Amino acid sequence: MFQLGKTIVSEDLITKDFVCNLNACKGACCIEGEAGAPVTEEEIQILKEIYPKVKPFLRPEGIAAIEKQGTHIKTDLDELETPLVEDKECAYVTFTDKGIASCGIEDAFNAGATDFRKPISCHLYPVRIQEYSEFAAVNYHRWPICDDACTLGKELQVPVYKFVKTALIRRFGENWYDELEKVASEM
Repeated sequence: MFQLGKTIVSEDLITKDFVCNLNACKGACCIEGEAGAPVTEEEIQILKEIYPKVKPFLRPEGIAAIEKQGTHIKTDLDELETPLVEDKECAYVTFTDKGIASCGIEDAFNAGATDFRKPISCHLYPVRIQEYSEFAAVNYHRWPICDDACTLGKELQVPVYKFVKTALIRRFGENWYDELEKVASEM
């Protein structure tokens, strides 16, 4: 672990390799698990505002889940998440004709319908942020469904921090990322 400003960063971001391999995993991170994607307080307002623009990109099952549960939910532990379709995939999930999960929010972004790409937790994955009162912990989340991404990352020699560069800059800023690159070059 090392410190960058008000963050404590796991060395795994530099030492582990990762490149999503959607042809292998089919976007399982949007389908597997027991919860929706974490969303921030700021993002819940954005989701409410952009839902009419995102709705045309969603599946009927996702629309039904959102209209029943809302654009986000609050868990029993007071955590904010995207709703699920029948306790399975994220309500915002769409599928390509090859059966690969995609994000309806990001599909709307790519089509120019909205300027919000997707929740930062999704954009950062496999990096997870844990907020504390004095700092944020920045960690690599290892999940067996992403083994193919680790293999591809190693083959292409792409460390985690480079794979999620745009998301890290979105979350922490260009200067923070520049400092991360300096640390990486010294390791």
